[in-house]
Amino acid sequence: MGTWNHKKTKLGYCIFVIAVVYHMFSCVYVDGKSISSDKTIKLAKHKGTIKTIQSEDGDVIDCVDIYKQPAFDHPLLKNHTIQMKPSSYLTGIRTEKFEPELLQSWHKNGQCPEGTIPIVRAQIHNSARTKAIVVPPGKNIDVVNAPKGHEYAQVSAVNGNYFGATARLNVWTPATFDSEFSLAQIWVLSGHQGELNSMEAGWMTTSGQKQTQFFIYWTSDGYQSTGCYNLECPGFVQTNKQFGVGGVVNPVSTYEGQQFEISINIHKDKQSGNWWLTMQNIDIGYWPGSIFTRLSDRADTITWGAEIVNSELRGRHTSTQMGSGHFPSEGYGKASFLRNIGYIDESGAVRDAENLVPFVTNPACYDLQLITSKNSFRTHFYYGGPGFSDKCK
Repeated sequence: MGTWNHKKTKLGYCIFVIAVVYHMFSCVYVDGKSISSDKTIKLAKHKGTIKTIQSEDGDVIDCVDIYKQPAFDHPLLKNHTIQMKPSSYLTGIRTEKFEPELLQSWHKNGQCPEGTIPIVRAQIHNSARTKAIVVPPGKNIDVVNAPKGHEYAQVSAVNGNYFGATARLNVWTPATFDSEFSLAQIWVLSGHQGELNSMEAGWMTTSGQKQTQFFIYWTSDGYQSTGCYNLECPGFVQTNKQFGVGGVVNPVSTYEGQQFEISINIHKDKQSGNWWLTMQNIDIGYWPGSIFTRLSDRADTITWGAEIVNSELRGRHTSTQMGSGHFPSEGYGKASFLRNIGYIDESGAVRDAENLVPFVTNPACYDLQLITSKNSFRTHFYYGGPGFSDKCK
């Protein structure tokens, strides 16, 4: 009997040791707080990290030396001199004072030091890529096929000379499933197919994250081998130390409740050739003109709208929602919207977008209602839908 008790004691000790070792390797620790293993792969510390901050919403923020950020691993940016602010600002747009702390909660637990930028470890690269719909010259948008598995509700200004775009995006957290995403964004585009250049910014919800994130994206070869989300590859140069691109955004709108929105501007800096991103009137950073082929000068198309991924894993249309998950006919407070849609002309002035071309992949699932008015919303549209239903199969 003593031998059996001794064996049980040894067995219990071994199980305890295995459990401890498993816990050690299944968690990573940031400032003494553990994070579960399903994010471990995403949570590798960024090169040049000086300080790390854990956010209440789950984001992990690395404060990275501004000169060691991923952008400078790009072969065309090896000797790049950082432009700390635009050489000029937009005219014809209303400015409002805004504090980044109101949008991202990681500020409650610390600030990034001067000379650093915040990079979010919990990125969204496991999601499908966003893709743009572009109408080739001489073709009608009705004959353009959407990329397989992607559905849209959008409007476009086409065949023009554009030096940027602007809009205010109503923010929601639509339900998403099966590694799909639901987003609302601005696309600034030039070229077609394999030569397509795109800069993108907006908000996104993914099935893995379940929270709304601010994101950016870029490509210079039609989404083939260049570009990425956020700062996940060399390209975008961040200059702001207060806002984490790819981080969770709060608060979000509620059905028949308070509505929240973010303003996004992308504009060409004529002096440097860089494309600056401004969010809530805060200069976030820029895409250097040198990383593009067709966008090195100007854009020929701008698109404002929403996109979802429909994987049809259950043999039917997805239940992933677009916008608020409600159709545009329900209007303000119920349906999601983009307002104050505009483009930037060669002089740097913001102009109301006109002669917009709408495109909806499947109105039975998600729809759009474009409105041109002279009220405070200016050119705007409501959009969205619930996905799978009796009419959307």
